[in-house]
Amino acid sequence: MSPPDLKSPEGRRAYRLELRRYARGYRIFGLALVLAGALLLFGPRFGWFAFFAMSDAYGWSLLAVGWIVLVAIIVLRTRYHMRRMRESGGGA
Repeated sequence: MSPPDLKSPEGRRAYRLELRRYARGYRIFGLALVLAGALLLFGPRFGWFAFFAMSDAYGWSLLAVGWIVLVAIIVLRTRYHMRRMRESGGGA
């Protein structure tokens, strides 16, 4: 893997797009978990999910797992960026 061409505007734009596309599905999944957890936490206050007795426990669990996924993806994307910026391009 060679380092990206950051000397031209086209190269910078292509590299930005490459970083944006990295693990997009996992980022959307983490965000969906966070939103679902928030919905379970705040839903009963608005009269939604009032029948669901464990919504607080499940809501906090979904929030925690969602944030763990998002932080892990940030770390993985940073490692990918650092690997791309190195001239050798190898290693983990």
